[in-house]
Amino acid sequence: MRYAQGGGLTAERRRFREPIRYQAGERFAHGERTAVIAKDLRVSERSVERWRHAWQEGGMDALASTGPAKLPKVSDGQFTELEKELALGPAGHGWEDQRWTLARVRALIAWKFGIDCSSAAVWRLLHRHGWSWQSPARRALERDEQAVGLWKKDVWPQAE
Repeated sequence: MRYAQGGGLTAERRRFREPIRYQAGERFAHGERTAVIAKDLRVSERSVERWRHAWQEGGMDALASTGPAKLPKVSDGQFTELEKELALGPAGHGWEDQRWTLARVRALIAWKFGIDCSSAAVWRLLHRHGWSWQSPARRALERDEQAVGLWKKDVWPQAE
């Protein structure tokens, strides 16, 4: 399952799912089949199989929530500082043009916080905090908007 917030379950959802795992554990003890448990608890069979394996290895304690899978390297407080730096623009940090790239944001994070992270991690960080990918509109300097409008009106319908 993919999550809109950029990955993983929220703390609330982890608390909600933990009793479901414990119910599954009780049913493992009674010898119930994986498919039946998955259907009754409305989870995937693969989840039940993982839980069964954990239960066999460590009992009911192994079904407890272990918290988030991975904490982000950049904290929310650090991200607030990062946003202030991003607001200065790339030129304010020595780059010639006004485009923030993942590589540039990554370099800024390394310089500001001494944290080395991948471009994918930078993308997840930005996405998690509501930033989106932007592409500058590139238009030819010689572009004649009136001629383009006429072409769209007269020529384009005939081409279809």
